Amino acid sequence: MNVGTIDRALRAIVGLVIISLVFIGPHTPWGWLGVVPLATAAFGFCPAYRLLGMNTCPIAKR
Repeated sequence: MNVGTIDRALRAIVGLVIISLVFIGPHTPWGWLGVVPLATAAFGFCPAYRLLGMNTCPIAKR
């Protein structure tokens, strides 16, 4: 895990807002990109954070 609690909550909210654009608003398939932040929130892991060496998770590494 490399995504902290607040980061996960924000990712979930942003993901749901972007996905809602498919149903409300411009009705474009680009809204399905909201699945990416939603999935990273669900799994608690962000591949981009790994590549950049970032970690917002408060749990100490073992």
